[in-house]
Amino acid sequence: MYLLPKPKQMEIRTGTFALGYQSRIVIDPQILENGRVYASILKSCAWTSAGLSLKMVAGKPKAGDIFLTLTHVLSPQEYCLEIEENRVTVFGGDGAGVLYGVETLCQVMEQCGAVLECVKVTDKPDLLRRGYYLDETRGRVLKLDYLKKVVDRLCRYKINELQLYVEHTYLFEGLSEMWRDETPLTAQEIMELDAYCRERHVELVPSLSSFGHLYTLLSTKTYGELCEMENSWKQPFSYIDRMRHHTINVGDERALPLIKGMLEEYMSLFSTDKFNFCGDETFDLGKGKAKPLADEKGVHRIYIDYIKELCEFLVEKGKQPMFWGDVICGEPELVKELPENVICLTWGYAPDQSDEAARKMAETGVKQYLCPGVSSWNHWMAHIENSYENIVRMCSYAQKYEAIGVLNTDWGDFGHITHPEFSVPGMIYGAAFSWNHETIPFEEINRQISRLEFQDPSERIVDVLAGIAKQEVVSWHMLVTNYEIEALHNTFEWQPDWQKFFGPEMEAALGKAGKELEGLKNQIREITAGMDSSRRGMAGIYEHTIDGVAIWNEVGATLIARKKAEETLDAGQAGEAFSQADCRLAERLETWYMVYKEIWREDSREGDLGHLGEIVFWYADLLRGRERGHVMN
Repeated sequence: MYLLPKPKQMEIRTGTFALGYQSRIVIDPQILENGRVYASILKSCAWTSAGLSLKMVAGKPKAGDIFLTLTHVLSPQEYCLEIEENRVTVFGGDGAGVLYGVETLCQVMEQCGAVLECVKVTDKPDLLRRGYYLDETRGRVLKLDYLKKVVDRLCRYKINELQLYVEHTYLFEGLSEMWRDETPLTAQEIMELDAYCRERHVELVPSLSSFGHLYTLLSTKTYGELCEMENSWKQPFSYIDRMRHHTINVGDERALPLIKGMLEEYMSLFSTDKFNFCGDETFDLGKGKAKPLADEKGVHRIYIDYIKELCEFLVEKGKQPMFWGDVICGEPELVKELPENVICLTWGYAPDQSDEAARKMAETGVKQYLCPGVSSWNHWMAHIENSYENIVRMCSYAQKYEAIGVLNTDWGDFGHITHPEFSVPGMIYGAAFSWNHETIPFEEINRQISRLEFQDPSERIVDVLAGIAKQEVVSWHMLVTNYEIEALHNTFEWQPDWQKFFGPEMEAALGKAGKELEGLKNQIREITAGMDSSRRGMAGIYEHTIDGVAIWNEVGATLIARKKAEETLDAGQAGEAFSQADCRLAERLETWYMVYKEIWREDSREGDLGHLGEIVFWYADLLRGRERGHVMN
């Protein structure tokens, strides 16, 4: 029997408990209000796993019942699940503990049906704060119904904090120029989500950019003058520009009142006492309008003064400030100037991520979360193996350096092209290793996730999904970069290695990837045929994603072939040699994208679809030889 996160203690006993139509879910009256939520989760699971519609009552249990109760013997979030031959009891140290015991019982039911193996599970988390960070701004704006599904899944795997990354996708009062082209969240939706989270012991923490990453705000005519760099509002949309620029000018006296007003309006929607004001990747700080101030005081000084002002403002409003630690890690001693209760979010996303940043911040004595990532951004399929390696490391550093929590990140760089369901394995890795630091090998935890989350009796689906990402030879990052250089005539401080792109190593990889992807598609079909019917709905999306990886790889192969032709033929001959095949590829790309939009709209609002379409159609036109761009050179 699989249980995730892995419990601290599990004692298998003899005998079984048979769940029957007369069994009841009995709620201890002292947890009646939230207990109805826990019991509803269990009732739904009993119906889907055993076909039984159990009654929910309050009071004392009888033989054959499931009893949900509190005990002061257990600590907060701790639970004990006892399945005996004549009853099932879920004990919790608090409401969260009862809920976590219920979720563990649900995992048992999903594997055993109505006949439950007798067992005693006693469990509690290594880290009290276990979070998930979801980009809700740079591409996808997930619909409220889907966000509630995310919360349900977080609850299932005992994650108790959710942050939604927002730059401009909230409907701020008086800032219509910022969100008019977007599909923003409303106050009513956020408050409804907050209440939904609270019932399930998930703390919904606001996260709002307030320093760097203010692309849309500082691209408006009204507030463009507050950007560190000149004429920000005059530039065309650019994914790379959005990632690397648009830091607010801290030397402008209008900056802080604007940002504080946004923070105050946004914080009023949340019941939490925390606020993540971000403060990261201030790449332009002191390089433009604030350069005289930076020359006088130093870049780190003007950075920390601004951060300190925001922290003190949040503390005055009764909030515990949180911010990303990438900048302050360069001068870690500056953190001592901030309020004592501040939380530093120390991040790193590499598979072989070092512990240097975590160590530096620990030495200052600041409270910190360690923040790994699910490795989904800039990919059609999440790089599952990379996420595993990164998350295991960062969770181990959290233990080593006594971090107060882990915040597992799911970013949306360059349009958030990845389907949100593809981040689920990484989400569960974060849940498993922040609850219990004992490492489960990659292949083993993938088997468990395949069974528990995907209801896959073959226990292979996660490994197959991991294989898709490995065949992505032509990356979305490279495609976007090429588009912006060629179509938008953008220039960057760094230049892609086009020689590597056109080299024989890339060409060989493209040929091999095509065969591998066909094999993976066949495996998907075989596996999903045996999966529970409630999970088969993703089969078409998996196949569509495989086709997308293959098509974009073919686009790359075509560009390589053209480059070779240019070296041996004149321009006219080269164009004729590839026109028919290239036009067919363009049509496949456009047809694939039409389905992609339909899939996107099932769970997400319009968001960045328009910008994604511009790039897709530019490549389609390039394949047809239309005068919209040039081959990479």
